[in-house]
Parts: sequence; C-alpha cells; structure tokens
Amino acid sequence: MRADRLVAILLLLQQRELVTAAEVARELEVSESTARRDLDALAMAGVPVYSAQGRGGGWRLVGGARTDLTGLTAGEARALFQVAGPASSANPAAKAALRKLVQALPEPFRVLAQAAASSMLVDPHRWGVSRFERTTPPFLDDIQDAVISGVQIRLGYVDGDGSVTERIVHPLGVVAKGPIWYLVTHTDAGRRTFRIDRVSSVEPIDDPVHRPEGFDLAESWREIADEVDRKRTPLEVQAVCTPEGIGKLRMTLGDRLEVGGSTIDGRIEVVIRGYNEYALAGELAGLVEWLEVTGPPGVRDHLTLIGNALIERYGRGSPHGP
Repeated sequence: MRADRLVAILLLLQQRELVTAAEVARELEVSESTARRDLDALAMAGVPVYSAQGRGGGWRLVGGARTDLTGLTAGEARALFQVAGPASSANPAAKAALRKLVQALPEPFRVLAQAAASSMLVDPHRWGVSRFERTTPPFLDDIQDAVISGVQIRLGYVDGDGSVTERIVHPLGVVAKGPIWYLVTHTDAGRRTFRIDRVSSVEPIDDPVHRPEGFDLAESWREIADEVDRKRTPLEVQAVCTPEGIGKLRMTLGDRLEVGGSTIDGRIEVVIRGYNEYALAGELAGLVEWLEVTGPPGVRDHLTLIGNALIERYGRGSPHGP
C-alpha cells in the first residue's frame, strides 16, 4: 500500500539526516523509480521535504534530522494524510503506521489529519466500458475541503436530464470510481450520491456536518456500488464451472462473477449477473467448454436456441459448413 510506504519514508527521514532514493528503495523493498516518485509525492503535497543535488545529495526534512512531526503545520499534516490515502481502505500495517503518525501530531491537527485520511476512497473498477481517463472536476477541491472541515454545503447540481437544482447537503466523502468522481452525502432524505462532474456550484455554510453514527466511507461505498450493480445487472444465473475455466470467467465477466464452493464432481459453483436472459445467454455461449448453466430455465432455453442456430449454420451438411 502506498500509504504504508509514504508514512515509512517520513519516519525514515526523521531518523536520518539525509536519505537517498537508493536507500529508501532498499529499506522498503521497492524500485528506485518508485522511491523517487514517493519522495516527489511527499514534496509536491506540501510535506516539508526537499532534495539536495550533487555529490553527497539526497532527501532531507526541512530543519534537519531533529525535525519531528510536531513541526508540521496544519496544512502539511492534511496534505500528508491526503496523499497517503484513506485509512479505512489501507491494510493493517498501513493503519498501524497512520495511527502512530496521528499520535505524533500536535493535538489541534489530529482531528484534521484523521478527517483528511478518511475523506477519499479510490475504487478502480469502472462501471460500463468507458475508456476515459480520470480528470479533476472543477469543484473537487472545494468539496473535499468541506468534507475535511466538516461543514455543510449548498450544492448546485445538473441532473441527467439537464435540470439544475440546488440543495443543502452534508458531505461525508469523495470516491473515485474508475474515471468518475462521486460525492457521498447525508441529506434530509437519507444518503445520496452525486457525480462531481455535474456539480455547478459549491457554497460552504457554517452549520456542521451531521455524520451518521458509525459511518465508514469504504463500507458505505460498498453498499452504494452493490445497489448500483444490482440495478445494472438484475438477473442472476447459477452455473458450475471447471476449475481451469474460472480464470476465463473472471477475465470475461469481471466483478459480475461470484465464485462459490466446490461440487461433488470437483466443479465450482458460480453466480453470474447480467442485464437480461437473451444477452447473458449470448455472452455465456462462448464459455460452454468450461461452464454449465443450471438456471434459470429461460437462459438455458436461449442457450439451446443459440446452439441449434450454430449447428444449422456451421454443422456438417450445412451449405455453409465443411
């Protein structure tokens, strides 16, 4: 996890007067190019780190080896935790490192740092087949500022039909889902999610955010993504697959595939989601070498029709066959 490495680098810089990218790479068991990118990321985020060029050069903390984390400003502490990533989605080692870092901060900065660490989540799986690269929407920084500061915002929003509305929301977190940014909020109507590229205005107001008890951005986003996936792919197909075919299914179906336990004959139970029976049967027809669909009957019927059509078109004796 990158969060683990960035925190480790900062602690390493505290312990030594100067470190080189090669030393960081050796300590963290990464390539030198990765070490340089991480050091650059800390510097670009505003953490007080600088590079000394030439013979005997390397990376230092501003103020020398005696500089400790209590020397960070509020903005620097926030920048570190934003670049380190959300603690809620980090691995146990990264979480432990982030907790130690929080405890080393001056008391006034701790809440701000923790809010920055949990303000954003990255979900690399795309919805659909969009090949667009992720870009930064105009109001992303303003929205994340409100999440970290814990203040409500008056949000201007353009819906899918082009209608412009304005509402007051409690911003809880920002999620990058593939190339698209989303804002997770609490409203009078409950939890709501907004595409940030459709936000037309952001105005912070003085009222504090109401954060539902026990709210966790990663868990909340899993619930939101699962609900969207169910709406996009409402049909579930049950099937069994040979062990050697599971890799093919994962490659073809991605997160629409759920792998279960083994059957008596050594095959593996799977559940596959899709939009409708006909489309899903057409998709699964190319996987019959490894896959046997057990239900629902409608998908099996479509597979039968597809199989008969293939035999008629390409089987022996067909005018189009060999």
